[in-house]
Amino acid sequence: MTQPPSGVVAIYPGSFDPITSGHLDVIERGSKMFSRVIVAILQNEAKQPLFTVAERMEMLRESLTGFSGVEVDAFQGLLAEYAMAKGARVILRGIRAISDYEYELQMALMNRRLQPGLETIFLPASETFSFISSKMVKEVISLGGNINGLVPPLVEDRLKRRIANYKRTSST
Repeated sequence: MTQPPSGVVAIYPGSFDPITSGHLDVIERGSKMFSRVIVAILQNEAKQPLFTVAERMEMLRESLTGFSGVEVDAFQGLLAEYAMAKGARVILRGIRAISDYEYELQMALMNRRLQPGLETIFLPASETFSFISSKMVKEVISLGGNINGLVPPLVEDRLKRRIANYKRTSST
């Protein structure tokens, strides 16, 4: 296997609430393409996340043990500015469907307008993971469904505990 190009840094941004097997697939594939991949959690309080930024960072770090050239960070504000501050020239995005592409293309063009040297690379989801989203995983587990294999085991355990706590506190 060839080594990734020396010095090319990519940012893989997202909410990762929680990280899924699909995210891990994109990270693994990206780590083979770039010398460094920064998995960056966007701090967006408007989304009302299930997990805090600190919890998501911890789950990401635990899930990424053994990945070479991958680090975890969090940011607020414009992705284009964050990427430049980190010395990244590439934004890495996973695409599951045409509907993802439409939105992601708009974001890519805006980021390039804000920072002309910043490029976005779209990786199509692996067939195995093309239907997985964090939102769907949370919905399935909250309704008692099986999410085995959709998220790392440590994330599944945390989701089960968090959902059980919500159900317990909302029923009192």
